[in-house]
Amino acid sequence: MDTVSTTPTAAAPSPKPRHNAKIKHYVTSIMNFIILVLSILLIVWISIDTFEQVDFLENHAYMQFQFWACMFFILDFFVGLWYADDRWRFFRHRLVFLLLSIPYLNIINLMNIHLSPDALYFVRFIPLARGALAVSIVIGYLSSNAINSLFSSYLVIMLMMVYFCSLIFFQREHGVNPQVNTYWTALWWSAMNMSTVGCNISPVTIAGKIVAVILPVAGMVIFPLFTVYLTNYVTTAMKKNKEQKENL
Repeated sequence: MDTVSTTPTAAAPSPKPRHNAKIKHYVTSIMNFIILVLSILLIVWISIDTFEQVDFLENHAYMQFQFWACMFFILDFFVGLWYADDRWRFFRHRLVFLLLSIPYLNIINLMNIHLSPDALYFVRFIPLARGALAVSIVIGYLSSNAINSLFSSYLVIMLMMVYFCSLIFFQREHGVNPQVNTYWTALWWSAMNMSTVGCNISPVTIAGKIVAVILPVAGMVIFPLFTVYLTNYVTTAMKKNKEQKENL
C-alpha cells in the first residue's frame, strides 16, 4: 500500500504585526496633531494674557485649560511608551517630555505655595517648553532627510525661545524699565541676545536678567548647528554638480 508523504507547509505570516503597525501610526498621528493644536492654543492664550496684563492665576479658564493640556501631554508620553519597541530607551530619551508635562502651576495653586511673581511666570512657561519640543519634532518629521529634520527642529526651537523670552521680558520689564516701551522693543532685544550680538537695553528685573543669560547661551549652542547644516548643504550641492559634469 502506497503511503502518501506529506510535507509540512509553512504557516502564513500573522497579519497582527502589520495591523499593530497601522494602529500605532494612526494613534501617533492623531496624538501629534492634538498636541500641536494644544501647543498653539497655549501659545496664543499666554500671548493674549501677556499683552492684556491678565493675572493668569486668577484666570480659572486658563488654569483649567493648561491642566487638561498637561494631562494630555502625560497621556501622550505613556501611549508612546506603550508602543515603543525599546521601552527603557524611550523612557530615558523622553523623560524630559514627562517632566515638562506635569501641571506645576496647578499644583502650586492647589497647595497654596507662595512663589515670587518672576518664579511663577517662569513656571507658567514649562508646558510651553513641552509644546515647543512637540512642534519641533512634528516639523522635523516633515523634512526630507535627517539633516533637514535636525535643522528644522532646531530652527523651531530657536524661534520659540526668542518669542517666549520676549514675552517674559516684556511682561516683567514693561512699566519698570523705561527702555522697554513696546512689545516690539522686547522682541528686538530677545532676537539680538539670541544672536549673541546684544543691544543697549539693560534688564532691571530678576526675570529679565535671567533671560538675558539664557538667550546668549542658547544662541551659542544653536547657531553652530546652522553652520554644520550650511556646510553639509554646500558640500552636497558641489558633489552633485561634480557628478553631473562627469556624467556628461
